[in-house]
Amino acid sequence: MTRINYLFFICLIITSMTACNQSSEKNQMKDLIDENFQFAEKQYKFLMQDLPDDLIPHSYDAEKDEKINREISWWTTGFYPGSLWLIYEQTEDPEIRKEADRALEIIEPNKNYTGNHDVGFMIFCSYGNAFRITEDSTYYDPIPVAADALISRYQPSMKSIQSWNKNQYWDQPVIIDNMMNLELLNWVSDETGDDQYKEIAINHANTTLENHYRDDYSSYHVVDYDPETGEITKRKTWQGYGDDSAWSRGQSWGLYGFTMMYRFTKDEKYLDFAKNIADFILSHPNLPEDKIPYWDFDDPDLPEVPRDVSAATIMASALLELGQYTNGEEKEAYITAAEEILKNLSEETYRAAYQENGGFILKHSTGALPLNSEIDVPLNYADYYFLEALKRYKDWYL
Repeated sequence: MTRINYLFFICLIITSMTACNQSSEKNQMKDLIDENFQFAEKQYKFLMQDLPDDLIPHSYDAEKDEKINREISWWTTGFYPGSLWLIYEQTEDPEIRKEADRALEIIEPNKNYTGNHDVGFMIFCSYGNAFRITEDSTYYDPIPVAADALISRYQPSMKSIQSWNKNQYWDQPVIIDNMMNLELLNWVSDETGDDQYKEIAINHANTTLENHYRDDYSSYHVVDYDPETGEITKRKTWQGYGDDSAWSRGQSWGLYGFTMMYRFTKDEKYLDFAKNIADFILSHPNLPEDKIPYWDFDDPDLPEVPRDVSAATIMASALLELGQYTNGEEKEAYITAAEEILKNLSEETYRAAYQENGGFILKHSTGALPLNSEIDVPLNYADYYFLEALKRYKDWYL
């Protein structure tokens, strides 16, 4: 064999081995995703037993062995039906579909909700998925109504949607979480041709980009504004360790939000900003090896503090979308990080056993530690973004 033929033969072997490894990895991820949806189907059939007629499951109290259910105006009520639709999309289980429709009927009045900014979570994560999957106009109708409700909170003086109402703590607050509700507005503009919703979403995103972020691309939780002038009065936290700390779920909200804004606008500044947020998170020295964040990156008691699985699931879903808009090593880094998160969340450390955890899929989320609320518990939005991330990986990378 000549030297040239020998080298060609070696290249063929290496290429073949690489292809085999990639194929094996894809098969492993396919099996993992399929198994997770099969488990979710069984687990949610357990979760949906004995629920009140007018409440939505939110979390679980292990000490009391009781599900924690919320009235429809609670900000998370769209995630339970949203998760059911994501499960139904993969399994086509009629019982899951029936329960999804029942839950939608309960929360349908939220389409007119103007009490805070969370109508996007309530309606788009639920009815939005139902319409995407079925293309049934019955599910479409509440969505533009919800967009009108959301833009009613837009404040021209600060060019943002006010998150919470004025109270003893805030005058006109905007929280980083609000970036997530812009998806509703962008989508409705694209569907209806009415640009006002997207224009407000862009204004809000631009204001958040300018005012919510520090030089290292970490985010404040709350920015408060003067109602008359629109000037910043304070930058604080409500759910993080401190005003200047990096509350982990807040960092994930921002990553997801700016990646989504690039999807709808193709404005490179949003993509660049999302990349910088991703770099802050993934290169942070306090990010655990398994990439499931502690509840706040700057808690001085690390590592003896709770994790926040919800921050991990939002981050994984966002990274998978960011991988759609990048190339080469950058793309590979985002996908690999998301893949690690999904694999680790599928292990017993974070995923519940069947008929445990109140019927929720994932354990170890943290809602608001400073308020002594929802510490080391399941949360319905952690499940939702886990299922969304699994779906995204299946659709985009298998």
